[in-house]
Amino acid sequence: MICPIDEHRYGNPEMLRIFSVEKKLELWLKVEAALALAHAKVGDFSFEIAREIERKANLDYVSVEAVKKYEKEIKHDLMAMVKALTDVCQGVAKAYVHLGATSNDIKDTALAIQLRDAHKIIVSRVKTLLDTLLELSEKYKTVVAVGRTHGQHANPITYGLKFSVYASEIYRHLERLVQLRDRLIVGKMTGATGTQAAFGKKGLEIQKHVMEYLGLKTPLVTTQIVQRDRHAEFLLVLALIAATADKISTEIRNLQRTEIAEVEEYFEVKKQVGSSAMPSKRNPIRCERISGLSRVIRHMAFSSLDNIPLWHERDLTNSSSERIIIPHTIILTEYIIDLLTKVLKTIRIKPKNIEKNLNLTRGLNMSESVVMRLVDKGVPRQEAHEIVRECAMMAIEKDIPFKDALLSNEMVRTKLSEREIIEALNPKKYIGTAVEQVEHAIETIKRRCKALGFDDF
Repeated sequence: MICPIDEHRYGNPEMLRIFSVEKKLELWLKVEAALALAHAKVGDFSFEIAREIERKANLDYVSVEAVKKYEKEIKHDLMAMVKALTDVCQGVAKAYVHLGATSNDIKDTALAIQLRDAHKIIVSRVKTLLDTLLELSEKYKTVVAVGRTHGQHANPITYGLKFSVYASEIYRHLERLVQLRDRLIVGKMTGATGTQAAFGKKGLEIQKHVMEYLGLKTPLVTTQIVQRDRHAEFLLVLALIAATADKISTEIRNLQRTEIAEVEEYFEVKKQVGSSAMPSKRNPIRCERISGLSRVIRHMAFSSLDNIPLWHERDLTNSSSERIIIPHTIILTEYIIDLLTKVLKTIRIKPKNIEKNLNLTRGLNMSESVVMRLVDKGVPRQEAHEIVRECAMMAIEKDIPFKDALLSNEMVRTKLSEREIIEALNPKKYIGTAVEQVEHAIETIKRRCKALGFDDF
């Protein structure tokens, strides 16, 4: 069975390249070059030797095929790269390839570069999604729609408030991504158990030079590997983002139901096919795809927690799972963020259906408004609630408008005029501070984004 990512069904080209076989080998070689230059800088051997290693440490000299051939023989992928690089180095430089290092000095440091590049793309995608949600919040801040709790009609809400709630959630994810960056983008050069014994007295200096050369953070201390809480934090934040994407997509899918039909995913009328059986169908396939892939992301991210507790200074139980969960979680998360942004940029809002649904229960969704009007007239809150509840049950059982049920109640008639009842049943007069909340949220999020270093508003 072919992996859908390998088919390029899911995943965007830029992110797929970061986790390609060629890119991984390229970065392993880049770390080897950095190590050689660091050795030369501290005087372990000449810069001439270091530059020979640096010159040959690239895909022009070391091919994926050559490494695969060695790996097939020796059953060790990193050592296969070391052998292939040693083969192409000239003269005495052959003796100094990979000097003092262990496999994970190279692997974890190369992974840090991949994570740095992937993190940058994801931050950009999340920021674009946030911008889109803020635009929708502003555009629809006064569009009143029926609210729903427990799947039932409730007090009115505005579409702008819906979108601003999503925007505030996405902002928190953006903030989390920015905050974790320095903890994530960390390499290492500490040897087999973390002591740097093979590097001698200049181990800390060598590590510092390697990380400076590659633009990475230096760890405080490590064992044979960079500690996996760093990677788990990143993947778990991606899982949170995926869960929010699922949340938004699920709401769109529900609102696109035929009997609700307040919103709709973009549908290419001229060519797009909704169903192989029913030509009339316009299914929310993009949002369904987001929801489905979000499940995969969340479950893979959970596995990253199991990679934190390893035996002693390390074992290999994290390695096999990470080859799957790290690239797949990142690739799929970036993909669904981008897909959701495209859905939202082209989403169709249907005012007529919003208005129809707002009045579907003939005033019943405005029962709280009536309660508050009675309270304003001096009726105790619990008494007002019971009076309105009895009227609501009558309207439901007799299938009559809520207004008629209210007018038939003597207590209601003595406290509220027909005009006041009609006003109380007007959804557009009962949205509280929704518009102000949206405006405050937009202003606050923009200000906080600038504080995070995003100045493009």
